[in-house]
Amino acid sequence: MVKVKENGKRGKNRGCLIAILVCAALYVGFCIMIVSALGSLFSSGSTTVEKNSVYCLKMSGTVVEQAQEESPFAALTGKMPYYGRQEETKGLNDILSNIKLAKEDERIKGIYLKGGKLGVGPASAKAIRDALADFKESGKWIIAYAENYSQMNYYIASVADAVYLSPVGCVEWHGLGGTRGYYKRLLDKIGVEMQVLKVGTFKSAVEPYIRTSMSEADRKQTEIYLHGIWDNMTAAVSQSRGISVEKLNALADEMMDIAPEEAYVAGGLIDSLIYRQSVDTIIKGLMDGEKFHLLSHSAMNAVERDEPDGDDEIAVVYAEGEISDNDGNGIVADEMLKTLRKVQKNDDVKAMVFRVNSPGGSANASEEIWHAVKLIQEQGIPVVVSMGDYAASGGYYISCEADYIFAEPTTLTGSIGIFGLIPNWSKLRDKIGYDIDCIGTNKHSAMNSTMVAKGMDESERAMMQAMIERGYDLFTKRCAEGRKMAQDDIKAIGEGRVWLGQDAVKLGLVDALGNINDAIAKAAELAGLEDYSLTYYPAKKDPLEEFLKMLDNSTDEEKLIAKLKQLVKEPRVMMLAPVVEIR
Repeated sequence: MVKVKENGKRGKNRGCLIAILVCAALYVGFCIMIVSALGSLFSSGSTTVEKNSVYCLKMSGTVVEQAQEESPFAALTGKMPYYGRQEETKGLNDILSNIKLAKEDERIKGIYLKGGKLGVGPASAKAIRDALADFKESGKWIIAYAENYSQMNYYIASVADAVYLSPVGCVEWHGLGGTRGYYKRLLDKIGVEMQVLKVGTFKSAVEPYIRTSMSEADRKQTEIYLHGIWDNMTAAVSQSRGISVEKLNALADEMMDIAPEEAYVAGGLIDSLIYRQSVDTIIKGLMDGEKFHLLSHSAMNAVERDEPDGDDEIAVVYAEGEISDNDGNGIVADEMLKTLRKVQKNDDVKAMVFRVNSPGGSANASEEIWHAVKLIQEQGIPVVVSMGDYAASGGYYISCEADYIFAEPTTLTGSIGIFGLIPNWSKLRDKIGYDIDCIGTNKHSAMNSTMVAKGMDESERAMMQAMIERGYDLFTKRCAEGRKMAQDDIKAIGEGRVWLGQDAVKLGLVDALGNINDAIAKAAELAGLEDYSLTYYPAKKDPLEEFLKMLDNSTDEEKLIAKLKQLVKEPRVMMLAPVVEIR
């Protein structure tokens, strides 16, 4: 009996000792992570390019306009870009800058496009592909290899001198298409009616709430821009691969995604089926057997480069994402107004390039940003817009005042229209047995609440529709003034219709097709600048500040609930482009 008790005590003591050791190990590990993070934060991180280097651009993650530096504190909050928690992001600006550097640096002999699936829009993909085509003008080589190519990845990779695929891989090649979900029957079942007010036959962002399928107008505009993007893609691939457009469409009709691997070689999409280990041998052969050094994308970002250093500045301002008033992760009006105010107050800024990549959003926020851009122009600073994948609806609103507008052929723009979306919960209240009563000093004192809780009567709907129409009139007026066109002409091509950049040029909504470099050159021309430097706004976020934000106690769920409450209390007037996700 005594022996058993002694063993029990020893077991408890041993358990306590193990617990103490585990805690100590975790504490030491935590301290090491902090020291490592601080070391990363304060280290210079400059990359030295060695002789016979190759820029290895991994075609994975998501392309954004301007990527932020990865915080060295991310590991402390569990927000690391692995285990599916967070996608790696690559800045389009960094990719284009690195390709240009690789072209100009004699120590870099070629580019290796390495596998993966890159989340990138058609206009951004074209910008990358064009930069790679320009790189080839130097006489240097590009090779591409992947286990599997997504359709947009293949479009980019097809510009390479040689395109390789794993013997057990696939190439997605099936044409462009997408789906849009419709919630009307679901809302009917739970007793919610979405009260829609809009101007614009093609303003179909509201359709999922009031229909069960596409309207003919939406189907028409969607088919046109999908075919337009696909035509651009097939023409480019045809030129690079020497395959006729007719043959490329025939291959797409065969759904190449599930074709046998040999069919990719036979169809001319792929040069050869090889294993990953063979890529090193191929690169070594291109180097005449000499030793080579792969430079990752992050390493290339850290290579010092000669930048224009004139005293006069061109401000490059990035505006990406959905437009909101004072919250969200996209173009937040409060933050954008502060940024534009900094540009306005900087006496060294002589011109501004406004890089817009947005499907739209809040009408009020769009007007505020439009006004801030106009104030910059009133100081004699020319503004040139460079459109990305989208500059539609509110995204076009904030662009239309510019002195000159560039878009890519496959940019989705226009969508000049406006809508309001107000839920009516009255049937749902009846189902769950929740009654309300109202009181007020005037006829419409409780209207903000009753039009959600009870629904709008005819007079209230008329007032709300009048407000929407005033918003549309203001929107078209802004466009007419900015583009120096008659307002009726703007309304004729408005109606919420989405246009491709190549068509928007013909309509006068855009001045020319081109990329951000074209926009910078135009801004310099308009300002009469020969020597200038580029200043980017907003500045990249400080990693330490981002770490402190990560420690915010509010959870994602709490933020979502707060947004839903706000939607019920404050129905919003929106300018958002309806866009089918392109795959």
